[in-house]
Amino acid sequence: MTEQLAEKHCVPCEGGVQPLTRAEADKYLARIAPGWELDADAKALRREFPFKGYYKTIAFVNALAWVANAEGHHPDLEVSYNKCVVRWTTHAIGGLSENDFICAAKTSKLVGE
Repeated sequence: MTEQLAEKHCVPCEGGVQPLTRAEADKYLARIAPGWELDADAKALRREFPFKGYYKTIAFVNALAWVANAEGHHPDLEVSYNKCVVRWTTHAIGGLSENDFICAAKTSKLVGE
């Protein structure tokens, strides 16, 4: 199922639509690779990616930046020596949209999932 979302492309979101409900977000969550989690209020999708060293972490960050730019949808990143925490949310609507799950699926593909 990750493959299906990973093959889609983001649709520009300038606001004016409602964010996904927790129930809707849970359905999307079941369609992406394990390891992703919703925050407490289901307004963001988060995952920590561990790496063996700084170079591999930064290579992942650079690849993710390329994907995010191509999709026009950008995550919040927390980068350290051997891990990157990726947080997807749709700022324009103050919560989650399908775009976040599309990009999470694409992010998982970067690490071979």
